[in-house]
Amino acid sequence: MKFLLIPTFIALISLTSVVRGEEGKLEVNGLTFKFATPWAEIQSTGMFRAGTLSAKVEGAEKPVEAVFYSFPGPGGGGDTEANVKRWLGQFQGTPESKREELDAGGKKITLVTATGTYNDGPPMGAKTPRENYSLIAAIVPAGESNIFVKLTGPKDAIAKLADDFKKIVLSPFAK
Repeated sequence: MKFLLIPTFIALISLTSVVRGEEGKLEVNGLTFKFATPWAEIQSTGMFRAGTLSAKVEGAEKPVEAVFYSFPGPGGGGDTEANVKRWLGQFQGTPESKREELDAGGKKITLVTATGTYNDGPPMGAKTPRENYSLIAAIVPAGESNIFVKLTGPKDAIAKLADDFKKIVLSPFAK
């Protein structure tokens, strides 16, 4: 009987891990962002990238990335309006968009979603038009500066991650 209990116990622990998902933390500019499976932290490359989370999602050829940007100095990275305008300007024409203000323990997080033909590519490089792409981006207050979090990819894939994205950007302020 003892021999049956051990495999049963191991199976129960394994099942619990799968249901709960792997949890992780990403530290950016003094804030701790919490995330769970399907998200995983990957090495950040590029200027001003303070962190990157990657998620494999059905409907996307490759994993999508939520990139966390932090710029030095007070007001680094520009104000909210300039960033919202810049994000929407990364689409051809006028994208379908929505803007929300999320309350995070007395702090205001600006959340922008947009869908359309996204001009994908590096800031000063060549762009590739991506039809039916979505962007979800957040401006998170952090001391004298803000943290900018941006997720782009195929519309259906991004829709599957939208709730998780909100939880991640709100997580530093959750009690």
